[in-house]
Amino acid sequence: MLPKFQIPSTKTVISTAASIAATAMLVRSVAKDFIPHEFRHFFLLKLRDLLSTFSNELTVVIDEFDGLNLNELFKAAEAFMGTIITPSTKRFRVTKPEKEQKISVSMERNEELTDTFSGIQLKWRMVCKQIQSKYISNPDDYNSTLKTELRYFELSFHKKHKNKVLDEYLPYILEKSKEAEEEMKTLKLFTLKRDRMRGGRGNPWQSVNLDHPATFDKLAMDMEMKKAIIDDLERFVRRKEFYRRVGKAWKRGYLLFGPPGTGKSSLIAAMANYLNFDVYDLELTDLRTNSDLRRLLISTANRSILVVEDIDCSVELHDRLKPAAAAAPPPRPMVMNPYQMKQGYGVTLSGLLNFIDGLWSSCGDERIIVFTTNHKDRLDPALLRPGRMDVHIHMSYCTPWGFKMLASIYLGITEHQLFEEVEQLMEMTKVTPAEVGEQLMKDEEPDIALEGLIEFLEEKKKSEEIKANEEEEGASGSKVMSEPEKKGGSEKEDGGESNEIEIPRAIKCNEIEILREIK
Repeated sequence: MLPKFQIPSTKTVISTAASIAATAMLVRSVAKDFIPHEFRHFFLLKLRDLLSTFSNELTVVIDEFDGLNLNELFKAAEAFMGTIITPSTKRFRVTKPEKEQKISVSMERNEELTDTFSGIQLKWRMVCKQIQSKYISNPDDYNSTLKTELRYFELSFHKKHKNKVLDEYLPYILEKSKEAEEEMKTLKLFTLKRDRMRGGRGNPWQSVNLDHPATFDKLAMDMEMKKAIIDDLERFVRRKEFYRRVGKAWKRGYLLFGPPGTGKSSLIAAMANYLNFDVYDLELTDLRTNSDLRRLLISTANRSILVVEDIDCSVELHDRLKPAAAAAPPPRPMVMNPYQMKQGYGVTLSGLLNFIDGLWSSCGDERIIVFTTNHKDRLDPALLRPGRMDVHIHMSYCTPWGFKMLASIYLGITEHQLFEEVEQLMEMTKVTPAEVGEQLMKDEEPDIALEGLIEFLEEKKKSEEIKANEEEEGASGSKVMSEPEKKGGSEKEDGGESNEIEIPRAIKCNEIEILREIK
């Protein structure tokens, strides 16, 4: 007969557990003091390999760095972890930098998360180990970064799902991480660092938050014009495969031209807010060579808008095909490159053309290049052809339709008894949307604001009439006609040919020309 099994007392269990714990601590202490670190590490690796032979689990390691380059999969996994955190997660990390607008959620160090994909159970673990301090050059921020820890992700799953995880799950993470980053993104406005342009090393750009409130709904622009621009932008961002198939760089060029104050900068901000693209403001006069221009191009991120404002004023990009002015001095007796804009330091026209349409233009995807100018006719035709500036948008003076849009935005009204008088004055006066908006901002009461606008338009009309009369009198008083000219003058008045062409004012506030592209 077998002896009856007796359950040990609570005191015995506690005493035994304490003895085992004390023994384990003693063994650990002895191993740490007397067994070399290399031997312990080798023993643990062999033990893990031995255990893995009896396990069906497979582990993929995703390191933070691949040599000196940042591992794109690690960055994607880090963003993806914030999307699978559930209420059952015990610990996670939240951050909000001072200049950012949204709270970022991420996985805590040495914690585990579980995900399910197509019925597959996957376990994520973020491992962080302290290492001896060393500098690692991070190409993403062009600065030497002091690293004190080694970080990597461990992704564990059943080994029979290896192909599905590598071929489907990891690409899925890359796609989902882009969506998460877009949702958390705060738009940035980048400008050049002065010290970097004097030969400094590292990232040449510095940024601030782009908090410009402009949207397409708030622009004083013809509705058909807005729709044409929005359709063109949407068509561009969804045609990645098309650009690759036809062998073109995935970029789009826009030329905004018209008088000052017609809303060119506001349109750029509206495009950035609509697409959620960062903006890089490039001042060509700060660059010394074409190499500087190339370096700036490769340091801009994808999904961004590169802006060169007042391009006709920043460098000499004037039409090379037009004859020089009669008063201009004769050229020096030396052979000059027709693409050279100025001697010595400076960006050349050929360098700029390669920048927007040459080999260097393919160093990035989903980029929009915007040039603005007050004088389109001064630019060299080489800059304006399709493939460089694909869309030409004319931003002209405010019209009655544009005024109603501004009145709706600034005063919250769509109809008023003074609208008709304002519209009549606008048809006879050149006034920009910026000037109209400034007048409407002076008072929140519609009657007072509109009366102020009417007074402003009347004064502007009188000033334009006085200026026109003075110019006409000056031209007639300074002209000295010879006897043959006096005799032939009546012939011209009676129907003789004239080189002067009167250009009527545009009816619409804006005009858009989308140049033909490869179909």
